[in-house]
Amino acid sequence: MSKIKILWADDEIDLLKPQLYFLEKKGYEVVTVTNGHDAIETYEEDNTIDVVFLDESMPGLTGLETLSKIKATRSGTPVVMITKNEAENLMEEAIGSEIDDYLIKPVNPNQILLTLKKLIDNKRLVSEKTTSDYQQEFRQIFMDINSSLDYKEWVEVYKKIIAWEIKLDQSEATDMADILSNQKSEANNAFFKFVERNYLGWLKNGDGPIMSHNLLKEKVFPEVKKDVPCVVLLLDNLRYDQWRIIEPAISELFRVEKEEFFYSILPTSTQYSRNSIFAGKMPSDIYKHHKDWWVFDHEEGGKNMHEHDLLTSQIKKVFREDVKHDYVKVTNVKKAKALDNNILNFVQHDLSVIVYNFIDMLSHARTEMEVLKELAGDERAYRSLTLSWFKNSNLWTALQKISEREIKLFVTTDHGTIRVKTPSKVVGDKQTTTNLRYKSGRNLRYEKKDVFEVRNPDEAGLPKANMSSSYIFAREDKYFLYPNNYNHYNNFYNNTFQHGGISLEEVICPFISLKSK
Repeated sequence: MSKIKILWADDEIDLLKPQLYFLEKKGYEVVTVTNGHDAIETYEEDNTIDVVFLDESMPGLTGLETLSKIKATRSGTPVVMITKNEAENLMEEAIGSEIDDYLIKPVNPNQILLTLKKLIDNKRLVSEKTTSDYQQEFRQIFMDINSSLDYKEWVEVYKKIIAWEIKLDQSEATDMADILSNQKSEANNAFFKFVERNYLGWLKNGDGPIMSHNLLKEKVFPEVKKDVPCVVLLLDNLRYDQWRIIEPAISELFRVEKEEFFYSILPTSTQYSRNSIFAGKMPSDIYKHHKDWWVFDHEEGGKNMHEHDLLTSQIKKVFREDVKHDYVKVTNVKKAKALDNNILNFVQHDLSVIVYNFIDMLSHARTEMEVLKELAGDERAYRSLTLSWFKNSNLWTALQKISEREIKLFVTTDHGTIRVKTPSKVVGDKQTTTNLRYKSGRNLRYEKKDVFEVRNPDEAGLPKANMSSSYIFAREDKYFLYPNNYNHYNNFYNNTFQHGGISLEEVICPFISLKSK
C-alpha cells in the first residue's frame, strides 16, 4: 500500500519540524511549501496528493484564496484549514468554501493524526471492516443457499445479498465484490431449482408466496376505504436493490411502515405480471374472460392497454360496492409533467394507482444506446443512475407535494431485471416470442439444462396462442439467441439488463407500505 501524501502550506513551516517528523514516523509522506502560489503549483503538478493542509494567514495569497484555486483544480481532495483563532466569520467563510476540517494553532500532533484518520484512513478502515464482516457471513450465506429453504427464507437470503452488495459498493472493496457476485450466481442457480420444483405446485395448491395475481387483494384492498386515501406507485422493472437506493430519499417524506415482498408470476415480464396484478387473475383467466383485451406476444399492438379496465373489474368483484378510484400511466415526459401538476387532485380518491415506466424504459434504452451502456455498465452503476433519475424527476416533486397530505402510500413493481451474460441457443417458428428470457411457441428446440419448461401452459396459468404452444424460462443469467446472426446478437445483448426468466432479481419483488410523516 502506497504512503498517504500530504501537501502542507505554511509560511512558518520551519517551526513545524516536530509535527512533520511525527507524521513521517507514522508512515505519511509530507510535501512542504511556504506560500499559496507554490501550494497551487505543486498541487496542479502532482495528482497523487491525498490531503492538503493550508495555513489561513499566509502572506500573499491567503489560505482561503489558495483553497478556492485548489478546489477549482481538483475538488475531491480533502483540505484542512489551519488558523490561529476561531473567528466566526472566518470559519463560516472557510466552511462555505468546502474545507473538510480545521485545526487551531499550535497544532498538536495527535490532533493531526485524528484528522487524517477521519479524512483519509476512515474510508480504508470502513472498507476493511466491511470486508471482514462479509468474510464472516460468507459461510452462513453459503450454507443457507445449499439448504432446503422455503420461499420466505429465500427472501431473507436475497435481502442479505443485496445489503452486502450496497455495503461493498460504498466501501469499494472490489475483491470482495467479485466474490459476492459469484455467490449471487450460486444463489440464483439454487433459486432456479427451487422455483422449478415448486412453482406449479404453488399455483395448483395455493400454498406458496403472495404472487402477482393476489397482490392487490392481499396487501392493498384491506387498506382501502379506511380513514385515508391509498396511493399505489408501481415502478415498472424496479428491483429490490434499486428500492434500497431510493429509499432514503422517500423516507425524508414518508415513514416506512413495512417492507414486504411478493413473487412475480412467470414470465417475469410486463405483459404477464402487471396485467395479472391489476386483473387479480392469472393470464390464462384474463384471456378466458377478456379475449379482446389480451394480445399475444407475436401479435401487433400494446400488451398492457387495459390495465385500468382490469383494475376496475377486480375492484367491483372484491368490494361489490362503489370504490372511488383512478389510474394513470406515465410513459413519457409530457405525462410525467401532467402527473406532477395534477397530483393533488389525483390522490383524492379512495384508491389511486400510478404506473411509472421510466426504469423499464431505462433498461430497454440501455440495450439500444451505447452511452447508457457506459453509464450503467453494471449493477452498481445501474443503481446510481436510478437514484440520479429519481431525485431529478417529476415523480420526486409529485411525491413531495402529496407528502403534505395524509395518505397511505404503497411502492412496488411488477418484476425485476437481471444482467445477462450467458447465451443459450433456441430454435422456433415465426410465431415464437422475441423476449430474451422466455419463449413461447410451437416446436421449440433448446438446451434443456438452461430452462424451466412448461409443456402444458394451463398448469402455469398461461394462455396458448395455439393448441401446441409451450413456454420455456431462462435460468440464472442465460439469454436466448437464435442460430441466425448468433455472434452479432450475442455481442449486442451480452451484459444488458433483461427480464422474463427466473432469478432472484426478477422474481422477488419489493412491496413497501408507507405513511405521511
